[in-house]
Amino acid sequence: MREIEVGGLRITYERAGTGPPLVLLHGYVGDGPATWRPQLDGLRDDFTLVAWDAPGAGGSSDPPESFGMAGYADALAGFIAGLGLGTPHVAGISFGGALALALCRRHPSVPRTLVLASAYAGWGGSLPAEVADQRLRQAHVLAGLSPDEFAGALLPTMFSEGTPKESVEAFGASMRGFHPAGFRAMANASAENLRDVLPHIEVPTLLVYGAEDVRAPRSVARDLEASIPASTLVVLPGAGHVCNIEAPKEFNMAVRSFLLGTLRP
Repeated sequence: MREIEVGGLRITYERAGTGPPLVLLHGYVGDGPATWRPQLDGLRDDFTLVAWDAPGAGGSSDPPESFGMAGYADALAGFIAGLGLGTPHVAGISFGGALALALCRRHPSVPRTLVLASAYAGWGGSLPAEVADQRLRQAHVLAGLSPDEFAGALLPTMFSEGTPKESVEAFGASMRGFHPAGFRAMANASAENLRDVLPHIEVPTLLVYGAEDVRAPRSVARDLEASIPASTLVVLPGAGHVCNIEAPKEFNMAVRSFLLGTLRP
């Protein structure tokens, strides 16, 4: 893992491949390399892939629990600038998708395109108020559990039935490395409402969702598709929330086709 300091925070990341830069943003559990391994391996011939550990996850420092999406978006913009990535493609899953939206709100000139996988306009912007509140309350309880209890509570909601055991176990191992304070910071940010940015997104946007996702169901996907002007929705049959791991070939094919299409004159 490589590292860089941004705004007084240590941020670790993995880099692979050659070509136009594609920044990968993980969800509020796990870390960058574990979440994006199928893409780091499968898209490296076409893109320079950079999978960060968000502040509060993996090898990165914990931010203040009040960091919010604004703090995360500013840290991401500083990370991209610090690595000299210019205007990269940006792909985020779940919390990472909401973070990509926050980046568009605060630093609209940074992303070249967006790939939003299993994404929300924040829990507060995509889910009923009582569901969003329940998720935030649950997250603060989960932050106090042991690593095994933490993974045991959340891992079953991440994948559909029939996902290869080794894929589930590899992701579960990264979940067990969670930071309690960092997890609370990401949960607090996840609960925000980012709906206001949706109609103002001007870059090409690919939405990718699993048909069996119980955390970000297709109603959320359809809402984002209707609200983001230049967006295209792809639904992966049989996949759950971490659809890039469950259906890596289909996910990579959709992303590659979309991004290479945007590079053509």
